[in-house]
Amino acid sequence: MIKEFQRLKLDESARLNQSWNLQRTLAKVNYTIHTDAIKANLVPKFLTREQCMAIYASEADLLNMALFGMTAKEWRTQNRGIAGNMRDHASIEQLVILSNLESINAMFIHQGLTASQRLTQLNQIAITQMQSILNSPHLKKLK
Repeated sequence: MIKEFQRLKLDESARLNQSWNLQRTLAKVNYTIHTDAIKANLVPKFLTREQCMAIYASEADLLNMALFGMTAKEWRTQNRGIAGNMRDHASIEQLVILSNLESINAMFIHQGLTASQRLTQLNQIAITQMQSILNSPHLKKLK
């Protein structure tokens, strides 16, 4: 009976990890949409590679602030010794929302909203989506 329980726990763990990996992949795909919008609208042609990378990092941190409430650097400072980054340690729910925020932020960038305007709206969207996900009876059945 103990061996069967251990086998079931291993199966459950593998299933959850696959779901997490799918969401992480989805977030990476939407990140391409996000970076294309940054390139088309926020990165002037005459910047150095380092300056361009700073713009992309700033936009990634805008999403981090909207969803996680901190920048990547702040997370690393608070989580010294932990491998990976904050997105690697995000829940499935957070990764779903991150994926959504990347697409929405790309749209906001194309619309010409300022970083401050985008952060405010993205944070409200993240809060609303998290509440919806956590309160969804359909999603509770999946857990």
